Amino acid sequence: MPRPKSTFDDVREFEFREPEEVLETDTMYTVYEIARLLQGVDVDRELDAATESVFLDWAIPWMLDNEARFCFAEPNDEESPGFYGLRD
Repeated sequence: MPRPKSTFDDVREFEFREPEEVLETDTMYTVYEIARLLQGVDVDRELDAATESVFLDWAIPWMLDNEARFCFAEPNDEESPGFYGLRD
């Protein structure tokens, strides 16, 4: 249900960081790892399914918006996710 802004203690600007601020240029990541990094969470941290889903909801549009800056590598097998990194 919508709420008035006045009911919130902290209302901030909505902005995403640049890919180069989040990812190392010589490393490839799964979308799950990128989602964690965008939220400032260690890539190896275990997350519950609901939290991971919310993180992915933020990461996927961010990746699509910055698609020209990413490269892609095939997954190790059909059951694994692919890998993404910064283009050279």
